[in-house]
Amino acid sequence: MSEREVMEVDVVIVGAGPAGLATAIRLQQLAQEKNQELSICVLEKGSEVGAHILSGAVLEPRALNELIPDWQTKGAPLHTPAKSDNFLMLTKKRAFRMPTPPQMHNKGNYIISLGLLCRWLGEQAENMGIDIYPGFAAAEVLYHEDGAVKGVATGDMGIGKDGTQTTNYQRGMELHAKQTIFAEGCHGSLTKQLMQKFNLRADAQPQTYGIGIKELWEIPEAQSQPGKIVHSAGWPLGSKTYGGSFLYHLNDNMVSVGFVVGLDYENPYVMPYMEFQRFKHHPAIAKHLQGGKRIAYGARAINEGGYQSIPKLTFAGGVLVGCAAGFVNVPKIKGSHTAMKSGMLAAEAVFDALNNNEKEAIAYEQNLKKSWVYKELYKVRNIRPAFKFGFYWALIYSAIDTYLLRGCAPWTFKHHADHASLKPAKNYQPIDYPKPDGVLSFDRLTNLSFSGVNHEENQPAHLQLKDEAVAININHADYASPEERFCPAGVYEMVEENGAKRMQINAQNCVHCKTCDIKDPTQNINWVTPEGGGGPNYAMM
Repeated sequence: MSEREVMEVDVVIVGAGPAGLATAIRLQQLAQEKNQELSICVLEKGSEVGAHILSGAVLEPRALNELIPDWQTKGAPLHTPAKSDNFLMLTKKRAFRMPTPPQMHNKGNYIISLGLLCRWLGEQAENMGIDIYPGFAAAEVLYHEDGAVKGVATGDMGIGKDGTQTTNYQRGMELHAKQTIFAEGCHGSLTKQLMQKFNLRADAQPQTYGIGIKELWEIPEAQSQPGKIVHSAGWPLGSKTYGGSFLYHLNDNMVSVGFVVGLDYENPYVMPYMEFQRFKHHPAIAKHLQGGKRIAYGARAINEGGYQSIPKLTFAGGVLVGCAAGFVNVPKIKGSHTAMKSGMLAAEAVFDALNNNEKEAIAYEQNLKKSWVYKELYKVRNIRPAFKFGFYWALIYSAIDTYLLRGCAPWTFKHHADHASLKPAKNYQPIDYPKPDGVLSFDRLTNLSFSGVNHEENQPAHLQLKDEAVAININHADYASPEERFCPAGVYEMVEENGAKRMQINAQNCVHCKTCDIKDPTQNINWVTPEGGGGPNYAMM
């Protein structure tokens, strides 16, 4: 096999999301302030910056104000100020307006497309001389002989399904750096390896997750209410399943609607995608969408562990930032501002480490603990894990924690791994979900065509079963093949051939949400990067 080309830089950043781009920009700001030359390279596995970005999203601009104070004059795409907050408790037929929890007040915030914001941040970074390479997936962590991170290698292109080189074969490239910033987003494939190699979770709780499923709608002008924010809890989820919805009115007659289901659910027959589809038929929700058309679809896993699940953030040769580490404020339903701030703090520590010839930017973790990010996550640390006691008890506890204890309880609840929470199928009955009507609700494959997903078909599947027999002998036998239901893209399909069952993997459908890698009860699924540029192509998500 041919040698890989090597590129030497000062800093390589894996991922051009909010955290990665904030890191790059802050690093270059510091270099320019000191009149220093700093070579910074950002790798992005999506076909363009923002292609794999999906979020609600309401942005709290606190970190952006600190990073680029004049963002308004520079044309940042924050065009829809939040105007009204509505929190609903849903039953099957009715909606009850509840007081909006203080963490969910959005005065001063903006309803945005996070993908568009990332594209804008990418432009700011490139204007500063930062190199961004979309369509290049970091597929391997490189190490020095002493075990320190040396950089990353991009994946080979043009490998056929059988593992042999095609006529389009192109060897990946090695990027060697003094510091490597991992900003892969939630449950990144390289970050997962780093967690194990450096035992970064030794003093942290397991990370927990939700799956967020979203559609973008264009609605009649008469129904448009730019700035209106609606969140809900309750129906259609049962009292033992954590989750809720969001519905945001943007400018230009657009509505962002989505549903989040905590991946610690117990019933293997739960299908988050179908919970979302039937949710849209509730009268309180349907009235916002009727007469409109769905124009985009996507899904992404979300960190929910918060304060308890923050791992060790530094190691020799690199750091973790953003959702790769997990800084989402779940009660606030926001993580972009904390992700960006983590990147900015990492940049400051990495810059100092580079100037002092230090291998590990240990000041990053110390500075994070002194920052508003840490204080914000600490105050709400018990609200998400309280839902293990049941939905209604958790609501009561959340009110007590927020209004009486003010986040300063002398205890901290613990988390458990999501895959361990699934119970055997024999304890439950299958759920009879309503058939999508094609107007408000849609089947998965129809919706998938609105995600822009595309993979080179002649390549090895990037969704790997560690043991194919486990999918049949355990997952199917004990859990009724939950892969078929927790995937929002129809990747996993149980088929029968010659009287024997087999798990078929439709890898070309994958929207890179990572849910399978998280929720699989036997942890038999391993998600690795496909060829660079593959996956969804979100335009406005």
